[in-house]
Amino acid sequence: MTPLLSIYGVIALALLAANAPFISQRLALFGPRPVNKSLGLRLIELILAYFLVGSLGLALEKKLGQIAHQGWEFYAVTGTMFITLAFPGFVYRYLLKHRD
Repeated sequence: MTPLLSIYGVIALALLAANAPFISQRLALFGPRPVNKSLGLRLIELILAYFLVGSLGLALEKKLGQIAHQGWEFYAVTGTMFITLAFPGFVYRYLLKHRD
């Protein structure tokens, strides 16, 4: 796998993982379907997805070469980017009207 392909793959996966809690009614996409999935539960799923995508990115970085040391700034920026990627799913779930 080339470095460029792995970068675009992680970005695409981050986009899907960030929107998944807002699109799906199931717990963590595969679990049982709750009666009413609250915003708090969706945010917990979003944080879990952030760490899963970050772990995959770290594994790919380790496979491609030496892992660079990251400070708190890196995690603050990637966290806000992940929340920004989740905006379309949030709009779909909470701001658009749905037929019941």
